[in-house]
Amino acid sequence: MSPAPDERERIRAAMDRILDGTSHNSNGALTIVALAQEADVPRNALTQRHPDLKNEFYERVKARGATPDVEVRLREAITKLKKTIANKNKELAQIRQDVPALVRAVHQLTLENQELRAQLELPEPNVTPLHCRP
Repeated sequence: MSPAPDERERIRAAMDRILDGTSHNSNGALTIVALAQEADVPRNALTQRHPDLKNEFYERVKARGATPDVEVRLREAITKLKKTIANKNKELAQIRQDVPALVRAVHQLTLENQELRAQLELPEPNVTPLHCRP
């Protein structure tokens, strides 16, 4: 399918509206998805047919000192993941500290279990049970 003849002009006009804060067809986010919605073109028009316009959009966003929304979301995700990793590392360190104590407890219980089994194998002492009659 060939692009509409005015597709590039619509994309450029959509860029201007988004960057001016006057978007009509999108939420005005600094993303390719919003740009495609604003220009009323499929997203792949920017990623496949007009990657130069996609790059131009991001360059214009950066030139204005703004950060593209996709980059903001990625930075937030990275921050969240770093916190998660730090928490998991802390949890792993605690688990590693707990292992020796748990190994000692298992060893102690194993020894006690062996002693109890050995006692069960001993012959019964000569004890005669008393029977009580009612």
